[in-house]
Amino acid sequence: MPKKNTDIRRAAGKVGLNVNLREIIDGIEDELLVIDREYRVLFANSVVRYRYRGGAELPLGRLCYEVFYDRDRPCTAPLLDCPLGEVLEGSSISKVIHRAHIDRDDTYLKVSVYPLRDNYGRIKAIIELKRDITAATELESHILRRYEELLALSRVSAALSGLRKLDTVLKVALDSVLNIMNGTIGGILLLDEQTQTLSYHVYQGLSARYVKEMHLRLGEGIAGRVAQSGKSILLEDISVDPYVAYPDLVSTEGLKAFISVPLRSRDKVLGVINVASHMPRQFMKNDMHLLHSIGDQLGVAIEQARLYERLRKARERLRRLAQQNLIAEEAERRRIARELHDETSQALSGLALQLQALVDMAEMSGNQDAKFITGLKKVQSLTVQVHSEVSRLIADLRPALLDTLGLVPAIRQYAEARLHPLDINVSVETKGVDIGLSTQVEVALFRFSQGAVGNIAQHSGAKKAAIVLEYGDDELLLRISDDGQGFDVSKITDVEENGRGRGLFSMRERIGFLGGTGSIESQLGIGTTVWARVPIGQGTEDV
Repeated sequence: MPKKNTDIRRAAGKVGLNVNLREIIDGIEDELLVIDREYRVLFANSVVRYRYRGGAELPLGRLCYEVFYDRDRPCTAPLLDCPLGEVLEGSSISKVIHRAHIDRDDTYLKVSVYPLRDNYGRIKAIIELKRDITAATELESHILRRYEELLALSRVSAALSGLRKLDTVLKVALDSVLNIMNGTIGGILLLDEQTQTLSYHVYQGLSARYVKEMHLRLGEGIAGRVAQSGKSILLEDISVDPYVAYPDLVSTEGLKAFISVPLRSRDKVLGVINVASHMPRQFMKNDMHLLHSIGDQLGVAIEQARLYERLRKARERLRRLAQQNLIAEEAERRRIARELHDETSQALSGLALQLQALVDMAEMSGNQDAKFITGLKKVQSLTVQVHSEVSRLIADLRPALLDTLGLVPAIRQYAEARLHPLDINVSVETKGVDIGLSTQVEVALFRFSQGAVGNIAQHSGAKKAAIVLEYGDDELLLRISDDGQGFDVSKITDVEENGRGRGLFSMRERIGFLGGTGSIESQLGIGTTVWARVPIGQGTEDV
């Protein structure tokens, strides 16, 4: 008897146990076999024998590769690597993984082989332990597939991140999918909600004729069925599928293996993504599941791109309406200024002259009614005052200098007229070369200046103000600053009900219509600065 068995029995005897080695071996949950050098099974434990219950021939005395793998010769790599030879050649232990087909299911077995030596240390046979690791292998495969799926989704998400244009989203998505699946043929069809038809928007590896003619109704063809049901379809060979639409086109393209999955957002199918191959049976269920997950992600990206496009169009419509409103406003300003100048201002001027003439006549005629003469003088003075106010209104509505001398003199005249009476010293400076601006740009910058100067006059409490107009190579910068009390800019985020913030919003809006930007900085106790940046060459439409 081998020394190890003797040791086991001696140790058991010391504690009063009667050890039966056969019982110990049969108590092992793994399959245990003893196989000789000629591959014959010498011993099998109860787990192996249980597999052969019900009349099946026991493996004892039979060749292991015939019994367990239904082969006519010993197992060889790469399909099944036999560890027996390696152990017989002197290796102390060998472990391999075998994939077997047991009870119609694929089973993964971990095979561990140990040498069995005689009393002289010669290897006479091997002990083979087989453990079913199918569950662990499947779990590992599932985790790996899930990891690969998450990695693929991450790659698609990174590729689509920040994209807003629908066409770009679709192209990048298709490129990413084909790259992940090592494919060269595919396309994305979107569903037209009005006609309820699918058509290709982006594609690769397909002919222009195929794409042009492939318009599918819901339920028609493979993609139509996917869009209608919201369920993915995997085909080993689309060319022989009875549901295929346009079979001649499919045959001409040479399409075989085919996957079609829905693009969904909030349980709504937006389209379908197809991936194909010229070889049959190129795709597996794992590929379809991965593509299905990508399809859900892509559906959300498509919906976001469409929402952004609708928002962009709505903003563009609002911008055009607001711009038209400003154009109409400027036209109305010109009309009112013209009427005030031609009618009201002229009438007031004539009235003031007539009143002055009446005062002179009364004094020359020796009229002794001092009260009457004093009253005439007051009326005449009030008329002159009203005329001056009307002239100021005309200048505010449409300064004559803006039409005659240009932007800078008009800004200077307005700023001095508004700020000097308040003892606010103002300087106006230009830098760079005046290249000439369109009427639209000049009007917008003048209105911006009006708003800024008005805020200085009404709210700043400043002693000094500075206006700088700087011409650059590709943009014009208008900067207006003061040394007043300043304010907290963060508190003005929108136009309030009392009208606070309307001026700043209107100033930025006018500059925005020119493709420029307006900004403001202010610090309590230090002052305020506003900027307007306008691209050179913008604003060709007259206002």
